[in-house]
Amino acid sequence: MSDQAKDERAPDEVEATEANAERTEGSVDGDYEALVRLLKENEELKDRALRVAAEMENLRRRTARDVHDARTYAVANFARDMLSVSDNLRRALDAIPAEAKASEDAGFKALIEGVDLTERAMLSALERHGVKKLAPEGEKFDPNFHQAMFEVPNPDVPANTVVQVVQPGYSIGERVLRPAMVGVAKGGPKVAAEAPVEPGPVNEQAEKDA
Repeated sequence: MSDQAKDERAPDEVEATEANAERTEGSVDGDYEALVRLLKENEELKDRALRVAAEMENLRRRTARDVHDARTYAVANFARDMLSVSDNLRRALDAIPAEAKASEDAGFKALIEGVDLTERAMLSALERHGVKKLAPEGEKFDPNFHQAMFEVPNPDVPANTVVQVVQPGYSIGERVLRPAMVGVAKGGPKVAAEAPVEPGPVNEQAEKDA
């Protein structure tokens, strides 16, 4: 529109046109600000949702671990008490003189067999519930599972090797129910560090099968 035509418009029409232009510009600015605000809120909601999902996954894992531990270790105290009973049964059997065991008394033999059977049945029941016996003779001493009671001078055996088990230990799951009471070798050669294994020839047939 030429300046002349523009000047020929009524003043009210000019003002209305300018007002419409201002409203349109304000509307665009408002829409842009609303879009930016919505995008920001969307990012915040997405971040919050991710955090909640991560927390729920951690909670699920902790719950699964707690349930597993509860199932595995629920009988720990009971099993520990039963080990004392088993120890007493074993002591009773060990206290019987050899000549008494070799006697022809049928009743006495039946009593010995009954005590022995009771001990084995108890240990078998404990094993079914995850209790394992620790009899580490010949193994390297491990303070996490063994309790050293004395040292045995023996130059023929590597130092810190378990050479005698005074009382067997027991574990349940990954925990020690009762450490094994042991005697360890003293004065023997130290265990040499294992040399790194050099790679051998490639088995082509094995690679093909894999």
